[in-house]
Amino acid sequence: MQPTPSSTLGVYSDEALIQCLPGFTNHYATVNGVRLHYVEGGSGPALVCLPGWPQTWYSYHPIAADLAQHYRVIIVDIRGMGSSEKPATGYDKKTMAQDIYALLRHLNIEKASLLGHDIGGMVASSFGFNYPQATEKLILADGAHPSEGMRHMPLLPPPGAFTDKMDADQPYVWWMAFNQVKELPEKLLAGRFRYLLDYLFRYVMLDESTMSDFDREVYAAVYNQPENIRAATAWYQALNQDIADANTYERLSMPVLGIGSCVSFNYLQMSLPYMAENVEVMGILDSGHYMFEEKPAQVLDAVLRFLQPAE
Repeated sequence: MQPTPSSTLGVYSDEALIQCLPGFTNHYATVNGVRLHYVEGGSGPALVCLPGWPQTWYSYHPIAADLAQHYRVIIVDIRGMGSSEKPATGYDKKTMAQDIYALLRHLNIEKASLLGHDIGGMVASSFGFNYPQATEKLILADGAHPSEGMRHMPLLPPPGAFTDKMDADQPYVWWMAFNQVKELPEKLLAGRFRYLLDYLFRYVMLDESTMSDFDREVYAAVYNQPENIRAATAWYQALNQDIADANTYERLSMPVLGIGSCVSFNYLQMSLPYMAENVEVMGILDSGHYMFEEKPAQVLDAVLRFLQPAE
C-alpha cells in the first residue's frame, strides 16, 4: 500500500519538519521492493539511525544535528513507518534488515554503524546478524532482537506493579499483546491515537514534559491513519518469526553498545551478553524509555564515545 503523502500533514509533514534540522534533506528510494523515506545530513562515516514505535524519523531530531558534526547521518523510516511504504507483508525483522542493507547498497555505502531505538533496535540487531560484513558498530537503545524471553511476559501484571509509571523490576508491557490483534487497533485508534500517545509517554517516561505537545501532534498526525496503525502492529505480529530467526543466528562479533533506560537497563544487561561477544551495556537510569527526548546529552555522549576511536 502506498503511504499517505506527507505533504497532506501540513506543519507536521516531512517537508515542514526537516526545517528544524538545517543541513538535512528528505529522500526516497525503492529498495528490496519497498519505497523507503529517509532523512540525511552531515558527512563522514555512515551512521544509520532506526526509530521505534510509535514514532518516526523525527524522534532523532534532538540528537541528529550533533551526530551530523561527525557522521553521515541517515535516519530511516523503516518499512511501515511514517512516509515509507506500508505493504501487506515483510514486517519480520530479517526482511526489514534486508530493506536497510539494500538502501546502503543503493547509496554505495559498504559499511555503516547502526543506532536503533525500540523496534529500530530490533531491526538494527537483525542487520548485524545477517550482514556482519556491512556492520561497523551496533548501538541498541532500549531495544534488541526479539528472543524466547518474550514468551514469558505476563498476561496479568504482578500485584501492585501496574501504576502510572512502568515498574522497571516488574514491567507490564500490555501493548505487546494488544498489537498482536489484527484489524481491531486501527478501528479503535484511527483519529484517536493521541490518547494512546499521552498514556504511553506518561507510563514509560520519567519526565514526560520533555515530549512536547508539538512532538506528540507530529506522531498523532501519522498514526491517526488506519494504514499506519495496521503497519505498526505488523512489527509486533511478526515477533514469532523473529524469535524463530534468532534461534538460527550466531553471536554477533562486532562491537555492540546497549544503552538502557530505567525501564530496560536490567533487560539489556541480561540479554545482550547472550547476543554478542563484544558487548558493553550502560544505563541512563535517570531517563525513561524515550531517552532521546529526556536525556539527549547523555545519549550523545554515550554514542560518540563508543563510535569514535580512542586517541
